[in-house]
Amino acid sequence: MIKNGTVLHMLVLYGLSDLPSLQLPLFLVFLLVYLMTLTGNLLIVLLICTDSHLQTPMYFFLGTLACLDMGYSSVTTPRMLYDLYTQNRLISIEACITQMYFFLFFITSEIVLLAVMSYDRYVAICHPLHYIQIMHWKTCVLLVSGALTFGLIHTLPHTLLLLNLNFCSSKPLQSFFCDLPQLLQVSCSDTFFNLLLIIFCGILLGGGLFSLTFSPYIIILNTIMKIPSKGMRSKAFSTCSSHLTVVFIFHGTLFFNYFDPNAKDIRAASVFYALITPVLNPLIYSLRNQDLKKSLTRSLQQLKLAKNSV
Repeated sequence: MIKNGTVLHMLVLYGLSDLPSLQLPLFLVFLLVYLMTLTGNLLIVLLICTDSHLQTPMYFFLGTLACLDMGYSSVTTPRMLYDLYTQNRLISIEACITQMYFFLFFITSEIVLLAVMSYDRYVAICHPLHYIQIMHWKTCVLLVSGALTFGLIHTLPHTLLLLNLNFCSSKPLQSFFCDLPQLLQVSCSDTFFNLLLIIFCGILLGGGLFSLTFSPYIIILNTIMKIPSKGMRSKAFSTCSSHLTVVFIFHGTLFFNYFDPNAKDIRAASVFYALITPVLNPLIYSLRNQDLKKSLTRSLQQLKLAKNSV
């Protein structure tokens, strides 16, 4: 039931700043960030697809991670850039829920994929002799398909419950895109079941998948310390530390956003996990991964040779 309010068909996004003088500088900064996100992640995907040395399960998962990063960044950033350029932050209810659906799908799929990547590292380091038999291509495809399917299944009930809500608050969404907690804050319907579902899924994703992501590292670190070769230990640490860094950044900012949506710095957290994390991931993996560096060097040399031969 709606009291003292009119049902709205348009919502207002608060955006990154309401100061007109900051709109153009913010537009240019985040346009650069978005182009870097697309360039970095596309480069990783192209290297993995074209270099036979990188066509292994670990890099198959890394390529999928790059695609998911581009996906959820592209769901939010173009709309944010449009709002900064036009200074028109109105968005329809239908467009808002659609944006939320795809954003939540990509985010959930990435959470599951990060857990899958932990399992891949566990098998590679703790059972290297059986790695090929365990992580064959059929298994890898099934694991990625499972992550995407889980993302669809998790996102659907949130979306269906949102479709039953009415929005009558003129208060702007405290974000630059349509995210679930902020949408519930401007609803004038009973959101009890929506909040209950968020808590349940938060325990499942935040507790269950977070545990599945980190628990293998207890065994992994113990195994690494027993490796006699210093070079092999260093390579194993480098691969694991890259993954762990991505996991800590991703889960930390998500936790801040979904479990404390009324925080004063919620927009800063949203900017970090929706815009900054996708551009950091390729940097973290490429700077700490010797195989990617060698692959990039080989590709540049091939391009140079091809240019000289013309």
